[in-house]
Amino acid sequence: MGFSIKEASERLGLAAHTIRYYEKEGLLPFIQRDQHRNRIFEQHDLDWINLMTCFRMTGMTVTGLKQIVDLALQGESTIPQRKAILEAHKLELTRRQVELDRAFDAVNHKLSTYDSLEKRQPDPKNDMGLC
Repeated sequence: MGFSIKEASERLGLAAHTIRYYEKEGLLPFIQRDQHRNRIFEQHDLDWINLMTCFRMTGMTVTGLKQIVDLALQGESTIPQRKAILEAHKLELTRRQVELDRAFDAVNHKLSTYDSLEKRQPDPKNDMGLC
């Protein structure tokens, strides 16, 4: 049972124009069309679009996704190259995660400082030391 682009959009929580853009960029090479040239999406298409959306959320570029798709179309012999792309991306995500963890800790520390300042008795002579 296939889904229209409207149904696919609703199921994925993704704008139809984003799905069309992915197809235009060659990221959906297996989308079928009916006799009226309307796109027909199968569950495996939705799963792939969902995976691409996750990769995009991590900062992977459309160019990077296209490279993976192009390699996949060449067959299983390209698995090492696809794996290398994902491993490099994972390293970048790890680096960014360390930065985010440090920033998260800084925010939490500042919130703790503010909590402590709110709990103490206000000192009218030291009203400017809240930052």
